[in-house]
Amino acid sequence: MIGFMLRLTIPAAMLLDCGSAGAQDIDPDILRAQAGTYLVAPENGRAGCRLTLETDLAIGGYSLSGQDHCSKPLPALAEAAAWNFDGNGGLILIDPTRKAIARFVENEGSPMKTEDETPLLLLSAPDGVDRLPTFRSLAGTWAMQRPGGEKLCSVTLDGTLDTDGHAPLSLSADCAANVARLKLAVWNIDGFGLTLMSHDGSSLSFDMRADGNFDKSREEGGKPLSLVRH
Repeated sequence: MIGFMLRLTIPAAMLLDCGSAGAQDIDPDILRAQAGTYLVAPENGRAGCRLTLETDLAIGGYSLSGQDHCSKPLPALAEAAAWNFDGNGGLILIDPTRKAIARFVENEGSPMKTEDETPLLLLSAPDGVDRLPTFRSLAGTWAMQRPGGEKLCSVTLDGTLDTDGHAPLSLSADCAANVARLKLAVWNIDGFGLTLMSHDGSSLSFDMRADGNFDKSREEGGKPLSLVRH
């Protein structure tokens, strides 16, 4: 799935001294691995903005750019002047006074996110996409097909969550045998990843494209497969 997670073990004392001296103690490889452009967006599907985490030193940590684009969707982030590691595997955005204005916590297997009432996620995103998909926005009928257009199945996603945080799905009666035997019954989203699951452990994972459709995750292996909205 498309997402962001990087496990780091940084001494917590570094958070107490986020000046250039502390910043210089970071392994350059870790710093370069973290740097890049990410979408910061609310979990509820509202618009977010893109920030570029850079490797140059800044007051309180390292420089960043793109914060001006946050002034409308996420005004608080427009004040970000630097970023740094928080010493616990997470990441903080800092204003010019070194005050942390957003703290992204590591979530194993999922994108980093804040612990606010409406969490913000920090993750890689397809070009041109400014918000996260939600159960409501993805509900509807999709064609499961090969890249050349060969249709294998119609998949209808219901947007009503169950107590486990999944939502039901249904497959058309004409599904190809290799899809039908998976007995897919529920679905979930995690960042820009969509997973179709059975009740006995079978699953198919997809990553969202810039056009809003999905391609099977590379980690799945096998032949290419897409989900295209009807």
